[in-house]
Amino acid sequence: MHLGRREVLPPVFDADGRRGHAVCAGCRGSTGRQVCPVCHVQLPVRFARIRGRLIALVGAREVGKTVFMTVLVHELMNRVGSRLGASVGGSDDRTRQRFVADHEAPLYERATLLQATRPTGLVREPLVFRFTTRRRAPWGERSPRHTLLSFFDTAGEDLTSQESVAAHLRYLDRADGIVLLVDPLRLAGVRDLLAPGTNLPPPAGPGEDPVHVLERVTEALVLGRAPTRRWVDVPLAVCVTKLDVLREHLDEGSPLRRPQPDAAHVGTADGQDVHAQVQQLLHRWGGGGLDDHVRTHYRRARYFGVSALGTDPGPERRVRGGVRPYRVADPFLWLLGEFGVVPVRR
Repeated sequence: MHLGRREVLPPVFDADGRRGHAVCAGCRGSTGRQVCPVCHVQLPVRFARIRGRLIALVGAREVGKTVFMTVLVHELMNRVGSRLGASVGGSDDRTRQRFVADHEAPLYERATLLQATRPTGLVREPLVFRFTTRRRAPWGERSPRHTLLSFFDTAGEDLTSQESVAAHLRYLDRADGIVLLVDPLRLAGVRDLLAPGTNLPPPAGPGEDPVHVLERVTEALVLGRAPTRRWVDVPLAVCVTKLDVLREHLDEGSPLRRPQPDAAHVGTADGQDVHAQVQQLLHRWGGGGLDDHVRTHYRRARYFGVSALGTDPGPERRVRGGVRPYRVADPFLWLLGEFGVVPVRR
């Protein structure tokens, strides 16, 4: 397996990964560094003892997956984590360095829109973060509870055919949760609403319709897990993005005009209101086929409306006035609620 990294990786040997240290049978040296047995990339500290959750971000080309992930993680580290009484940080130096240099600095310091993930023929490394909360033990003491969160940012081109999905996205059948991003500016009903001169994405290419992308993801999940089951049990968060462009077309009483939630839990009432509103809008805007597929294939699914930037960067791809996200953490927090990592209340 080739990751495209240039540094020389250290030699490896087989050992019991559940132990903190192991002794090499060849040189008799002791080490606590654990690596993947396939690609030899170093694993996070205590990897075998911490529950991990793999989140796959999927969507068509140019839908904004990289920007969404960057803003989501930044919000978790700087605002949402403290709201939940949680600490969020990179699980290793590799993730910390990559996130700051390749994601955070360009967007937040240089106000430059991030480039889309491109297919490379290499196996992409996930960004792995540690999400830590405090849980009350039976004897009353609060002890740390760690969860490793791995984010895979797919290239939209990898989702344009079933052959490409099978070749490049083999991790999909190991995903604990799926986040599907849908660009509403590619829906015919939305394009009819917008004023002439509005900055629009390029037309969808072959196989890039949101429902076709989801159909291929569904096929990968069904084939990889339970081909005889009717339902896919992996929780699916469907996110309609770029809500800032559509705000003036929403009713005054729309839940998508409410202030962002700030409670220390996931609220089911607010989430159900948003779900119903987005579901209705999809049918109104010509995306009803997507909802039909979700309802007939996924046991656990929820709709969301988000804006990662809070403004249209325009053809210059510059973020004017700073990043001002709206509800960007909602889909992720819903997944954490499904995983039992954060509290859920009405």
